[in-house]
Amino acid sequence: MNSPEAATTVTNSSKDFIKIAVEEWGTWVRLHRDDNEKLYITGPMRNFLDILSDKLNFDYVLSQPADHVWGMLLSNGSWTGMLGMLQREEAEFALGPFGVSASRATVCDFSVSVKTESTGIMIVRPTLQSDVTGFLKPFDLTVWILIIASLAAVFATFAVVMWGEGRIFHREHKNPVATSALWVVKALTQECTHRLPKTDGSRVVVATWLLASLVFMSSYSSILTAKLTVPKVDIPINSMQDLVTQNEIPWRLESGSFLLQYFKEAPGGVRKLIFDGHTGNVPDCWAAREPISAGEFAVICDHTSMKNAMSWDFSTTGACHLYRSKEVINTFNLAVAFRASSKYREQSDYWILKMKESGIIEQWLNQGVVNTSHCLKPPSADFSSQKVTPLGFKSFVGPMLALAAVGSLDQDSPA
Repeated sequence: MNSPEAATTVTNSSKDFIKIAVEEWGTWVRLHRDDNEKLYITGPMRNFLDILSDKLNFDYVLSQPADHVWGMLLSNGSWTGMLGMLQREEAEFALGPFGVSASRATVCDFSVSVKTESTGIMIVRPTLQSDVTGFLKPFDLTVWILIIASLAAVFATFAVVMWGEGRIFHREHKNPVATSALWVVKALTQECTHRLPKTDGSRVVVATWLLASLVFMSSYSSILTAKLTVPKVDIPINSMQDLVTQNEIPWRLESGSFLLQYFKEAPGGVRKLIFDGHTGNVPDCWAAREPISAGEFAVICDHTSMKNAMSWDFSTTGACHLYRSKEVINTFNLAVAFRASSKYREQSDYWILKMKESGIIEQWLNQGVVNTSHCLKPPSADFSSQKVTPLGFKSFVGPMLALAAVGSLDQDSPA
């Protein structure tokens, strides 16, 4: 690899000398300045540029746009950032790589694809939280409503049967309403009772409810045991729809990027909501990795940058603090942007294809991605290795309240 100075200084007078626009993207290119304040770069795109300069026989000087962005279309038709430099012909090409879009293609000529990339949402990694209502989670709301409705129906039937049989057989029941309520609740919660029905009609109702309660409680206890054995972590954001419907985590977009343009140009729907609701911009996911891992905000960015941030996080802390959403927002091509009619574009395409087909670009990218396999697993995998998951105080509050309610009912019932 050439020295930093070689990236900015003419070394051979027989070579063409061109200006190349560059900007920071932690995954692909990182900017530095030497002791003489000359700009140079490191990362996969430095290796990429070294090969192009050697094969196409040119030397170059690097130039960073004053606004430090990749490029956005303004209302007057001009472009900002590196794309603006190409529009004004201040640079031969911009290294990027850029997300290819129809609007960007009007101001530059793109090379063949360097890589196909996907995007998603990166947030702080969800963790297992204590839940007061956790004991209700084995069944959904519909099932609980049906159970309560069944309990009420059996309670009413039992009370009516007891009252009717008392009238027929001249047996006096002390407060049949309270007795039937206690029986129904105790049968449902698998508690014993010394009060036994003495007539056939009441016994049929009780036997039916006991069988139904057995099925219910067997299913309930089995599902609850499974949930405690293999805990499920609630993930608040796994899609764009999740992002715009929650209000706990703000989100940001990458400044002057393909994704910012992608959401800004959205005619409506969830993409428009994402642009309207974003609370600011960040240079990229790599630059924002620490505040994301601290839960300050979420960022929509490319998967490769996410894996680099996860690799840094795990290598630095020995744990995973970042999470990548399941939904793939979009997939796009990355390419080098040349000024219109540049003689270097067609020649570059040949060598870019050579590098891509050989797998060397992926190899350069993977050098910065280590220790990510565990962080790419679902958050519940963080707890699967624990034989027993400890329960917090909040997890016991709900069951204890339910127990207290049943106990008060028992105390208030007739002897």
